Amino acid sequence: MAEIRAEMVANVWKVVANQGDAVEDGDTLVILESMKMEIPVLAEGAGTLSELRVEEGQVVQEGDVIAVIT
Repeated sequence: MAEIRAEMVANVWKVVANQGDAVEDGDTLVILESMKMEIPVLAEGAGTLSELRVEEGQVVQEGDVIAVIT
């Protein structure tokens, strides 16, 4: 199991993957926006995206869990 966490305070600009999707290491899960920069959040290993804990427009804090891959 891998928990993907936010590395900074940012807005969730776009959700790319859906809960239940099969993902590979390096796949983009969501795109965050901070200070007019787009920051992709990548899968840290292959598996199934078992939990997606964010929605577009949501603000995440540093350390918040964005997704869980099993």
